[in-house]
Amino acid sequence: MLVIVGYIIVMGSVFGGFVLSGGHVAVLFQPLELLMIGGAAVGSALVGNNAKTLKASLKALPGVLKGSKFNRQLYMELMTMLFDVLTKVRKEGLMSIEGDIEKPEESPLFSKYPTVLADHHMMEFLCDYLRLMVSGNMDAFQIENLMDNELETHHHEGAVPAHFMAKLGDGLPAFGIVAAVMGVVHTMESVGIPPAELGILIAHALVGTFLGILLAYGFVGPLATLLEQQLDESSKALQCIKVTLLASLNGYAPALAVEFGRKVLYSTERPTFTELEDHIKQSKSK
Repeated sequence: MLVIVGYIIVMGSVFGGFVLSGGHVAVLFQPLELLMIGGAAVGSALVGNNAKTLKASLKALPGVLKGSKFNRQLYMELMTMLFDVLTKVRKEGLMSIEGDIEKPEESPLFSKYPTVLADHHMMEFLCDYLRLMVSGNMDAFQIENLMDNELETHHHEGAVPAHFMAKLGDGLPAFGIVAAVMGVVHTMESVGIPPAELGILIAHALVGTFLGILLAYGFVGPLATLLEQQLDESSKALQCIKVTLLASLNGYAPALAVEFGRKVLYSTERPTFTELEDHIKQSKSK
């Protein structure tokens, strides 16, 4: 929603200011300039990226229109679920959760937390390391090292769409200049026409530079920044799971292990100790 609002503000400010200064918006409508800029940008993207990058970028774009799901409520649900899992392990042993982690979508333990269960990355990360804990063949240091490597891989993989959009945005001003130069060439070959018509051709040529810069810094560039922020938020959720599980492996009680996980969250989404405690109590009473 904020993306659409932001785009409206960008367009309203730029075009509104142009109209208020006495300009005519019709002169800015140059579909051939857009064809040159957009076509060159798409072509260069196809040349400079493999199919995996293009697919990942296209898949990530619809997500920018949605608000962030990583809010305080989600984190409280996640940490309450972790508390329940670790409590069951402490009371009944690690083998008691084997059925839950093999088929989490059918697990009575996980089904109480539909928001977290719907997140494929979080559930896969959690279940994979619970499975390693059940195996009993790895110590906390080995699991932490493996977690760090997986988080690094997740970050690099998730950064692909953001880097793609950033590179695409970087190229748009240059393609705008290319379109403007083509317009100037057309203007120079028409130098014998009346000055009024010549002025129109020059204005059309300059629109190419304007469109390239506007598309880069008003539309494409901000998407790259937003994709980076979304990646950081998804990584923070995995880090919360990591810290909580490691605290449990090191012998801390479930309530204290969850507190370790709470402390790594960003302050804007981090529930207070009392809020989380109350949420866990409410969950237990259901």
